[in-house]
Amino acid sequence: MNVDVAPKSDPPGAFAKGEVLLAVENVSLSFGGVRAIRGVSFDITKGEIRAIIGPNGAGKTSMLNVINGFYHPQEGVITYKRERRSAMRPYIAASQGIGRTFQNVALFKGMTTLDNIMTGRTLKMRSGILAQAFRWGPAEREEIQHREVVEKIIDFLEIQHIRKTPVGKLPYGLQKRVELGRALATEPELLLLDEPMAGMNLEEKQDMSRFIIDVNDQLGTTIALIEHDMGVVMDLSDRVVVLDHGQKIADGTPSEVQANQAVIDAYLGVAH
Repeated sequence: MNVDVAPKSDPPGAFAKGEVLLAVENVSLSFGGVRAIRGVSFDITKGEIRAIIGPNGAGKTSMLNVINGFYHPQEGVITYKRERRSAMRPYIAASQGIGRTFQNVALFKGMTTLDNIMTGRTLKMRSGILAQAFRWGPAEREEIQHREVVEKIIDFLEIQHIRKTPVGKLPYGLQKRVELGRALATEPELLLLDEPMAGMNLEEKQDMSRFIIDVNDQLGTTIALIEHDMGVVMDLSDRVVVLDHGQKIADGTPSEVQANQAVIDAYLGVAH
């Protein structure tokens, strides 16, 4: 993972910028009698920042959970990298290049920043658990290589000063940045960010916005973003899909969505 140089040229068979990387087709998801998602379709193209927005309870997080395999929809199809997916599991999604951060910070609070980000390298490790525990031969060399990647991520996110600090002692904004670092350690092609700026002050939001843009521009990572701050959404996103009560009510550029009457009604509570 080259976080401090220009992106490498795409290998044969890779996706060109603007090509559909992931498509959601007529997806529906229910929990008992509650319909969380109702026949939703949209796509995410290579290289874009794609926002998913909507009022509370609109089905946004459920949609991310469907994309990374945590939930399995009763209807519809997910196509990722030209392959129609059946019952995807989160660890398989991660191994295929789908990274994730969560609405609530999900870090190992007693571990340092460096060690938390190192856990994101687990899928890339080839040595057995026993060899890793005792750092035998190839396992030690492999760990050194992975630590070099993690140190580059730490530099990229400007968190060198907290690399050995237990994350439970960090302020919330820095914990969110560490969680982003752990997701980047998996080297995702598609990065799902679930409210990455929730609970942040203005300065923290500005920092996180800058890092999201850098991840997209410098690393070439495609991003799907859930965020409630409409100023952030309009500034960062290439396209926006809007959900309300599990249904898609708008899809387009930020300016198109902002002027859409159905979106205005949903956010003002007029439609319901």
